Amino acid sequence: MTRLTIEQSTTRPPRYPGVVEDLDLDSWQDAPHSQWAFAHVSELVPTATIGHRPRTDSGVDRLTALDDVADLRALLADSWTDAFLVQRDGRTIAEYYRPGFAPDDRHLLQSVSKSICGILVGTLVDDDLIDVGRTMASYIPELDGSAYGDATVQQVLDMTVAVEYEEDYRNPESHMQAQDRIAGWRPRRDADPSDTYEFLRGLKANGTHGRRFQYCSADTDALAWLVEAVTGERYPAVLAARVWERLRCAQDATITVDPSGFASANGGISCTAGDLARVGWLMLGGGTIDGRRIVSEEWVRQTMAGGDREVARNLLIQREYARVSYRNQWWSTGNDRGNVYAVGIHGQYVWLDPQTGTVIVKFSSAPDPVSAAGNEIHARLFSEVCSALQD
Repeated sequence: MTRLTIEQSTTRPPRYPGVVEDLDLDSWQDAPHSQWAFAHVSELVPTATIGHRPRTDSGVDRLTALDDVADLRALLADSWTDAFLVQRDGRTIAEYYRPGFAPDDRHLLQSVSKSICGILVGTLVDDDLIDVGRTMASYIPELDGSAYGDATVQQVLDMTVAVEYEEDYRNPESHMQAQDRIAGWRPRRDADPSDTYEFLRGLKANGTHGRRFQYCSADTDALAWLVEAVTGERYPAVLAARVWERLRCAQDATITVDPSGFASANGGISCTAGDLARVGWLMLGGGTIDGRRIVSEEWVRQTMAGGDREVARNLLIQREYARVSYRNQWWSTGNDRGNVYAVGIHGQYVWLDPQTGTVIVKFSSAPDPVSAAGNEIHARLFSEVCSALQD
């Protein structure tokens, strides 16, 4: 039985603002439950989108501006490309959409969603709603005793939390697959936690925070809980108001939610390539886009500068970028070009090239979540495109 509950707390807003107690699939159509449920059906019952405008053509191939890139189409084909968009100084100079996929189609971002969460947290830091030096439990008392209780917000942002968590996308017994099941991405097991809140509370520390980088999708969901705690609003609503609407994106994005309505901040956003490119322009613009400030220049500067390289050890991506680091949910290559990027499994990217003022968006459906071969072909692709655009 799917169940939504509300908890009153003197230390933070209700967990599910506006939700009636004991709302479930048996009662959601009845008053007083229906007042909330009728406006949030997609959080209770699987839904499909009914488009509001004619679908654009699929199979777009406009790559002539990149004719200097050797074997470009082979690189795109070999990396299972669904969409490839190159913009320079805000103008589209090249784009490709595979047959069956159109410019106005949304695509799952996977962990590129994490980097968008990092921007959102930055806006709350700017407004003094979050102090990155404080512990997570000081904002969310329910996390006391978990891995996140005594971790600072900055440690969660930089993924230096020492947490017992296995980020294995193929292992059914891993924490990652358990998180997928709770989020509704895989069939549930009887012993699974009821929702993401319970899952996060149950994660335990396995060392001292801050000593090493540990890529952990649960960290981003802990940040989403923090967003809800300091605003009293659901994560999708805060993300829309503080980021998506201010970006003036052409289309709505979507985000998956678990049975409690907890949004999958770690990987659940879907949007168009053109709208995702605006996230890149926000970063290259130092936190502004089209003259509007969304997040502070200082937050973007810190993010683009990268994190502590000494804590990043034995990472597969270091075969391509030996000086790679992680800061505020974004990756920094540490290379001479200053490339910074957001990445999701199976080949989702936002690539920033400050030298040429270029944003590259790539959607893919690669068969392997992560691989050395995938890292190599994308490193080559982005390097050759940016070099071809060098004045």
